[in-house]
Amino acid sequence: MTQNTYPLTIKQWADEDRPREKMIAQGAQQLTNAELLALIIGSGIPGTPAVQLMQRLLIESNQKLKKLQQMSVEELMLVKGIGVAKAVKIKAALTLALRMDREKNNANDPIQSSKQVYNLLKSELAFLGHEEFWVVYLNQSNRVLKKHCLSKGGITQTVVDVRLALKNALQSGATALILAHNHPSGGLHPSRSDHEVTKRFKSAAALFDIRILDHIILSEKGYFSFLDHKAL
Repeated sequence: MTQNTYPLTIKQWADEDRPREKMIAQGAQQLTNAELLALIIGSGIPGTPAVQLMQRLLIESNQKLKKLQQMSVEELMLVKGIGVAKAVKIKAALTLALRMDREKNNANDPIQSSKQVYNLLKSELAFLGHEEFWVVYLNQSNRVLKKHCLSKGGITQTVVDVRLALKNALQSGATALILAHNHPSGGLHPSRSDHEVTKRFKSAAALFDIRILDHIILSEKGYFSFLDHKAL
């Protein structure tokens, strides 16, 4: 006669296998993503310890933290064993990580390269599942005054409001703009509409002595710079 076996709770694990004890003894860098998330939610559910529950969640996101960060509270709750409290804790922790990444890339150094622009905007644009068009406003020293999402959805001349962008530029005292939008498909080649919108911005901004320094297309794979490719 065989005995039934049941999953061990975290308290029954060896000390070196428990996330909290492992962090104290070895440091946070030695923990897996599932173990770190287990510490955030605090507990599992009957029959499923916290680490196993987070392993299940990571499978749903293909082991990608960026994809996990994009999931809404409601989407997180679709994973069996994750209720509203656990979903909110996970969402809060990943949002803090995103904000830390933005702080790191928001140092107010003069913009001197397309790579700087990509680093400035990638956490906000590169991993979205829909298109957004942003404008970066700069002063005479090419320092960032502010960033603004101008539109969400498909990028066309009718959706992107050039007048609003220039109004914001005049109100903030910007003398130069950098245009940016993402391609959720991952492709970086500019479309005909991308070129048309760029030309429209450049012509309108020139009337106010405002320069268009670049237009950046972002995706998970990297970026395309109109300036670098002499397409501006």
